[in-house]
Amino acid sequence: MKLGGKKVLIIGLKRTGVSVARFIAQRGGHVCITDRQPEENLAAELAGLADLKPDLRLGTEDLTLLAGVDLVIPSPGVPRTAPLLTAAVQQQIPVWSEIELAFRFLHCPVLAVTGTNGKSTTTMLLGELLRESGKRVFVGGNLGTPLLDAANGEYEVAIAEVSSFQLEWVDQFRPRIGLWLNLTEDHLDRHGTLAAYGEAKRALFLRQHSTDWMVVNRNDPDVWRLTQGLPGRVFSFGWNPVAQGAWIDPQARTLFVKKEDQELRFAFDRLRLHGRHNLENVMAAVSAATLWGVPQEVSAPVLATFSGLPHRLEWVATKRGVTYFDDSKGTNVGAVVQSLASFTGPIILLAGGVDKGGDYGPLRELARAKVKLLILFGEAREVIAAALGEETDTVMVNTLAEAVQQAAAVAGTGDTVLLSPACASFDQFRNYAHRGEVFRACVESL
Repeated sequence: MKLGGKKVLIIGLKRTGVSVARFIAQRGGHVCITDRQPEENLAAELAGLADLKPDLRLGTEDLTLLAGVDLVIPSPGVPRTAPLLTAAVQQQIPVWSEIELAFRFLHCPVLAVTGTNGKSTTTMLLGELLRESGKRVFVGGNLGTPLLDAANGEYEVAIAEVSSFQLEWVDQFRPRIGLWLNLTEDHLDRHGTLAAYGEAKRALFLRQHSTDWMVVNRNDPDVWRLTQGLPGRVFSFGWNPVAQGAWIDPQARTLFVKKEDQELRFAFDRLRLHGRHNLENVMAAVSAATLWGVPQEVSAPVLATFSGLPHRLEWVATKRGVTYFDDSKGTNVGAVVQSLASFTGPIILLAGGVDKGGDYGPLRELARAKVKLLILFGEAREVIAAALGEETDTVMVNTLAEAVQQAAAVAGTGDTVLLSPACASFDQFRNYAHRGEVFRACVESL
């Protein structure tokens, strides 16, 4: 679709909406923007579009907004059930996600990473691996910079973190290598069931060609099942040796990547990432880099220096023999399961925020075995207490600051205080990063 002269309705402003609006306008399209929020809540975004003078229709979802519209592009946070999207489908108006729009204008291939947990870490590591090989690499997508921004640059390859929300409205989007890390309950308030959530993720691979690759977790039964029979070639990673794929020998601290008659070995003695789940992220990223042709001698040094991302099992401080970890990005139960499994000593777990509709049951055994004290804060504290309160000593407080103070008061030498909320942050914070920053500030003030 050529955008010149076309009327494009953007639903939801924020960062993605701003990038889409500028892109459409630069190519001669007529930009119309609607957002449920009033103008005063969108001051920063509107300032970034002041020179475009877009057609603004804020604070409304009136279906007359679709009159004369040639294309609808919703922000990822807009659910499929939104009235304007339902009406657009009924009226056979094309609906594209931002990544679909980006794909149609990109001049380079895409490598895309999805999964419930570990997407950002894997995306960034894969970007570093390709960048060190001398490629001009764009890294973005769901982790921050919209993929659309790559369409204006001179890149040899684009690496994108892709969420289930972004995959709801794709039609031609096709990664040359797609990575699926895992699948656990998350965003059930949006998708309804784990099955529907999995089908949304599966859309990443539906348009691949037989020459493309699917890098998938063979030890995740849902991921493995959902990727059978798809057109791409399978390259799996996991914890057991296979004829073709990647695996880790924990005793030898060695990563093996075997493709056809080639077997590569990567020592990770100096690996700075913490936790078993991060070893899975490393397997996935190194597998994809190897398939893309990154030499072993380039990948090995990157593994020794890559330290991961802020707020994902990030060491904050050790005070009076107590270690504090920020896992604010652990916004679902599966992420917290992985994080708890990464520690051997007693844990004081800080959790809570906005409930996302998942089942806290998978945490029961770990809470009973590993959690010395569960401190709950935020909107979901009573829901979590009802699910886990009988498994370990549990207290409820109002704020994260109170939770840190309570944890410091009872923690002893050798304990770990872990912020891993299993919830969204929007009851008390701007986002998970803000929550992590508040946690760090509270710890530093002890």
